[in-house]
Amino acid sequence: MCCSDFLRVVMVAFNGIIFLAGAAILGVGIWVKVDSGSLLKILDQVDNMPVELNQIFYVGYLLIAVGSVLVLLGFLGCCGAIKKSPCMLLTFFVIVLLVFIAEVSGAIVVLVFKPLVDTLIEKIGTEAVQKIKTDYGKNPNLTELWNDTMDGLNCCGFHNYTDFTDSPFYNNSRHTYPQTCCKGSPCNLQSASTSQVNGCYFELVKLIENNAVILGAVALGIAALEIAAMVVSMQLYRKSLHEH
Repeated sequence: MCCSDFLRVVMVAFNGIIFLAGAAILGVGIWVKVDSGSLLKILDQVDNMPVELNQIFYVGYLLIAVGSVLVLLGFLGCCGAIKKSPCMLLTFFVIVLLVFIAEVSGAIVVLVFKPLVDTLIEKIGTEAVQKIKTDYGKNPNLTELWNDTMDGLNCCGFHNYTDFTDSPFYNNSRHTYPQTCCKGSPCNLQSASTSQVNGCYFELVKLIENNAVILGAVALGIAALEIAAMVVSMQLYRKSLHEH
C-alpha cells in the first residue's frame, strides 16, 4: 500500500512537471509565431525559395501542438493517478509512448536534413541581397519588413551594410544607409564601416543558438520524464487492476 501511494505521488509529481514543461513549450511556440512574422514575410519575398525551407515556417505550429499535447498529458496523468483509473492510466501510457516515438522520429529527421542548411542559407542570402539592391527604398512592403526586422534584431541587412549599396534607397538618399546600420548620424559609408553593425543573418543565428540550448535541455528533460512516467503509469495500472 505504501509503495502504491509513493508511486502515485511520483506520478502526480512527474506529470505536474510535464504539464509545466508543456506550458513552457506552448509559450515558446506562441512567441515564435508572434515574433517571427516579419522575418518569414521577408523570406517569402525571395524568388525561387527552396521547397525545403517551407517546413521551417511550421516550427511555431509544431511547438504549439507539442506543448498542448504535453499539457493535456500532464492533466490526464495526474487525474489517472489520483482517481486510480486503469482506463486513464493505460490511455496515458499509450499517448506518451506515441509522443515519445514522434519526438525521436522528429529528432532523426532534423539530423538527417541538417547538411541542407548551409546550402539553403547560401541561396537565401543571395536572393535576399538581390531583393535589397533592387527593391529596398522602392517597394514599400519590402522596405517596411526589412526596417521592422532590423529594428527588432538590432542588425543591418542580410550580411552587413554593403547589402544596401546601389539600392534605390542608397541612390535616392545621397549614398546613405538605413540608420540601423550606424551607431551615429548621418549613416554614410564612413560611419557604417566604423560602426560594424552585424547582419541580420548573424543576429538570427545567435538568437537561434541561444534558444536552442534552452530548448535542447528542455527536450532532454521531457524525454527522461516521459520514460519515467511510462514506467510508473504501468506500475500503477497493474496495481489498479488488482484493486478493481
